[in-house]
Amino acid sequence: MVSVACPGSLWAQTNSLVPVLHIEADQSTGKVSPILYGLMTEEINYSYEGGLYGELIRNRSFKANTNEPTFWNTIGGATISVDTNTPLNEALKVSLKMETGGASKAAPAGIINGGYWGIPVQPKTTYQVSLYAKAAKEGAGPLTVSLESADGQTKFASAKINGLTTEWKKFSTTLKTKGVKPSATNVFKITTTAPGTVWFQQVSLFAPTYKARVNGNRRDIMELLAQMNPKFLRLPGGNYLEGNSIAERFEWKDTVGPLENRPGHKSPWGYWSTDGLGLMEYLEWCEDLNMQPVLAVYAGFSLPPKRELVQPGADLAPYVQDALDEIEYVTGDASTHWGAQRIKDGHPAPFPLTYIEVGNEDEFDRTGSYDGRFAQFYDAIKAKYPQLQIIATAKVKGRTPDLLDEHYYRSEEEMQAHALDYDKYPRDTKTKIFCGEWATRVGSPTPNMAGALGDGAWMTGMERNSDIVLISSYAPLFVNVSDTSIPGNKGGSMQWRTDLIGYDALNSYGSPSYYAQKMFSTLHGDTILVTRTENVPAQMWQPPARRRNGVAQPAPPPQLINNLFFDATRDSESGKIYVKVVNTAGTPQPVQIEIGGAAKVKAKGEAAVLKADSPTDTNSLQQPEKIIPATETVNDLGNEFTRTFPPYSITVLELSVPIAKK
Repeated sequence: MVSVACPGSLWAQTNSLVPVLHIEADQSTGKVSPILYGLMTEEINYSYEGGLYGELIRNRSFKANTNEPTFWNTIGGATISVDTNTPLNEALKVSLKMETGGASKAAPAGIINGGYWGIPVQPKTTYQVSLYAKAAKEGAGPLTVSLESADGQTKFASAKINGLTTEWKKFSTTLKTKGVKPSATNVFKITTTAPGTVWFQQVSLFAPTYKARVNGNRRDIMELLAQMNPKFLRLPGGNYLEGNSIAERFEWKDTVGPLENRPGHKSPWGYWSTDGLGLMEYLEWCEDLNMQPVLAVYAGFSLPPKRELVQPGADLAPYVQDALDEIEYVTGDASTHWGAQRIKDGHPAPFPLTYIEVGNEDEFDRTGSYDGRFAQFYDAIKAKYPQLQIIATAKVKGRTPDLLDEHYYRSEEEMQAHALDYDKYPRDTKTKIFCGEWATRVGSPTPNMAGALGDGAWMTGMERNSDIVLISSYAPLFVNVSDTSIPGNKGGSMQWRTDLIGYDALNSYGSPSYYAQKMFSTLHGDTILVTRTENVPAQMWQPPARRRNGVAQPAPPPQLINNLFFDATRDSESGKIYVKVVNTAGTPQPVQIEIGGAAKVKAKGEAAVLKADSPTDTNSLQQPEKIIPATETVNDLGNEFTRTFPPYSITVLELSVPIAKK
């Protein structure tokens, strides 16, 4: 029986039969890919600058706006300007000129930086300060650097910098806080009591970083990532690889070596990237989380607004060589030019590398040049590095890629409707799948429970078919939630809604989708088990009408979409069976589970359950753990049992099955 509702709504379909999930414990459809779950990242939503990357000073190199010192203010009558006549070097061709004609002991003058919507202050913490400075005359200064509350009422820590000369010089010191309360409404100050002129460049402030890496990453965010147990990092990821033009692409050679020699570049999302998080830092990020890099190389195509394109052939050859150089930097030994450069940069051992992705979203190249561009990269890389797996970002005919990168951004209902797609793929396909960007786009700035349910449905399909889908990564990974009042506004912190992990200057949290990812990534076996289902409840769904070339198209016909989603895997060493059940409906759902081809399933097991009272429930900075998985002991299990799964829930059942003695 189907009840009728208004167009665009969901139509409920009743089914009085109990759903049945059959699991054949001794029959496998393939192996679970050991690197199925990983991370995709790019500079969007202040993911690096103002996010993962540990730098706390905003516009430290004064290149965000060469006309004015954006994000810097003055105190005590000081005046500041961007000076193009006093560069630090060829990479950093500007400096901040500070004039303090009226400074005195009674009235210090100087500059202030508020960081990325505040500078975090933690108790009993040591902050690393460094800067380049020069003065108009010998004996200038001294300077005082300090961490203070934005209202000027509290000074948390300060230190003196002496020894300014008329030549550029690097200065370093530390700021140590006492037992203060954590806060984010703070600023960094550089002041002087002496009149004069001082120039600055590379003004830097770091809190303690993950694993104490110099120029490293923020600890709390890295700890969230570590809990996901990711197996790879797609870098540098997405539109950030191409930029809005060839000149604004990720030019990896400009991101390695000393920080003061990195010119930085404009992010395609409207703000400046210092490239402090460069290629080496990406690779160290992989090393810190025991991931392998999935290295994307620029393939001669930049996205809108300019859509610049390099045609295959002689024009493309320098970019192909650049990719070969990049691979050499990652994997080469001391006998190679770029391997020697990596060693000079502080990492003697080569990094492991298996996957190379050629470009990003090249289906947007309407000229059809990607087939030739991909072939040129493919041939050159395979000739020198035959062991590497090459990923295409659009379908090609001239070569057979090892993997194809497919991207999916959909509603919860669309994810449910497509969750069985990979079941239909031919099992003997030579080109496997990299689901390099995907997300259920429900909830902002981070997904709500409806987003997590769509994700869960989609992940059952990927995991059940991970002999085809070898690697996958949610996108985007990060969002700074400090100022999201105007999504898409270049002055705000968010350019893309529905992002996995949110944070401000002081705190971070995982969304419900983050916890769904964590459950899938950490709770699975290595063998895909044969499953069959009966009586799966479904609902009638009206897909939305689309627009084509600005013209509304007729609505497609309604279709049935499942409300329950399953997959089952087994750990070949322990014998444990992991059963994943996603209930997207608003009612409890009993499911009869039958396990054949196994010795007696133990009566006691475990269940990890992520659930919510409403699909709109979510996590936030104020309620970071409103929706998190709970682990419980489960009794009365066996080779056949019935369990009722809560509404709006994702459950992973862990069943113990004795391994037969050989």
